Amino acid sequence: MSLRARMLIQAGGLLVALAVRIPFAAAQPVDQATLSAIRAEGLSRSQVMDHVEWLSDVYGPRVTGTPAIEDARVWATERLHAWRLSDVHEERFGFGQGWSLRRFHAHMIAPQVMPLIGYPKSWSSSTEGTVTAEVVRIDVRTPADLKAYRGTLRGKIVLPQPARDVPLLEGDVVLRMTDAQLEEAARTPVPPVANPRRAGGGPSIAAQVQQFYVDEGVVAVLDRGSDNVSVGIGSGLPYETQRTDGGTIFVGRGGPRHEDAGSLVPAVTVAVEHYNRMVRILDKGLPVRVELHVDAVFHPETAAVDELNAFNLLADIPGTDLADEVVMIGAHFDTTHAGTGATDNAAGVAAMMEAMRILQAVGARPRRTIRLALWGGEEQGLLGSREYVRRHFGDTTTMTLSPAHENLSGYFNLDNGAGKLRGIWLQENYAVAPVFDAWLASLGDLGVTTLGPRRVSGTDHVSFDAIGLPAFQFMQDRLEYNSRTHHSNMDVVDRVQPDDVIQMAVVAATFAYNTAMRDERLPRKPLPQVEP
Repeated sequence: MSLRARMLIQAGGLLVALAVRIPFAAAQPVDQATLSAIRAEGLSRSQVMDHVEWLSDVYGPRVTGTPAIEDARVWATERLHAWRLSDVHEERFGFGQGWSLRRFHAHMIAPQVMPLIGYPKSWSSSTEGTVTAEVVRIDVRTPADLKAYRGTLRGKIVLPQPARDVPLLEGDVVLRMTDAQLEEAARTPVPPVANPRRAGGGPSIAAQVQQFYVDEGVVAVLDRGSDNVSVGIGSGLPYETQRTDGGTIFVGRGGPRHEDAGSLVPAVTVAVEHYNRMVRILDKGLPVRVELHVDAVFHPETAAVDELNAFNLLADIPGTDLADEVVMIGAHFDTTHAGTGATDNAAGVAAMMEAMRILQAVGARPRRTIRLALWGGEEQGLLGSREYVRRHFGDTTTMTLSPAHENLSGYFNLDNGAGKLRGIWLQENYAVAPVFDAWLASLGDLGVTTLGPRRVSGTDHVSFDAIGLPAFQFMQDRLEYNSRTHHSNMDVVDRVQPDDVIQMAVVAATFAYNTAMRDERLPRKPLPQVEP
């Protein structure tokens, strides 16, 4: 075991226990000839940016349940067939109604004309054509505050938040991990397991406020993005993290996607600078009027071809002597709606598709089957990957496992932007540290050097980890992902760095191939305990 692997185990505080419980075998030799061919094909003849441009420029945004993501599926399916992958197919599941934006414009028209930089929230209802209305600022923090506005808001456009400061751009707006940060990642203490409990007792303050708007006849609600206020709906990361401003809009969800879809007041997020201007004018006692047009369409859960409107897309490279065992690589195919989904997650999808193309192009003959999975519904709660795990591996509520659970060697995920891969998070699977550590030796010149001990969350590997399968998210340079592009109108191809995405594909192909060639499956953690 290398010094780095020992440091990782010490960082987790488990050195003594693991020395007794985990048999650290000598590193298994890797297929250097195929790994060299993977590198040559991926670095010299990459097609990954072409994949990104098709997914993002041509078909983005790819919101689950919409014609756009179905068109992207057709394109991806044709490309996977062209590469002669096996068993290319989709698995459908129910999602609720899809949502697309057809038209939008917004102008402040009094006291002066100013085009508003903005974007409707997903699942927002439409206005009745182009509407013009007076703007009012309200302050609701508790249900009792609603009484003061009863009977005053009909026909108005509401601003529910105060103005906020717009800080100068300082600190790590673009994050490439330094050696010190990588060393810190390798020593990050493992956080305690959280056990959140939801409080009961009726609808939330946000739900009460939204229904109040409907009952009072509000025309529309304009916000300026999340600052953790209770009256918002799904506005994304807090603005302290998303710090670029300057026309970058972090747009969240504006309504439900199930039976009540379209029942709430139209909701739009506008640039903070434009929102602040309207608030300041109102504070001077002057009227503000806005002209607004939101034209959105809802798509039924059952498509015209009588199929459910969400899918996972899958394709295989068949294995040889261990073909019944599987290595999976994946990324979520769907996006949010305000940009074109380039860094979240066309980059991850393109890199994983490219990894499969590379393996086919070099004639790789993996012992285990390598399976690509492109997930739907990730943005609404990992819906696609959770459904796949439920169908194929078992029930996480009872830990009742299917036979296929035994045959998955590992799952590798990409979904943290378009930055270079710098390592991999172990997900507290300390037994896998010496295995991955041996593989990093051939990737150090590409910048892949670090094993992080802790578990990470928020994307599709969690669905596999929840049922005790080895599942991992790569460690990436975040670049502008947190500060500019995540769930924003700036998530476009221009924010993708080509050399980094090329590297992502090579590294993913290397991990997939090495996993497929091992004599043994990747080590596993104990099955999670079923909560009483």
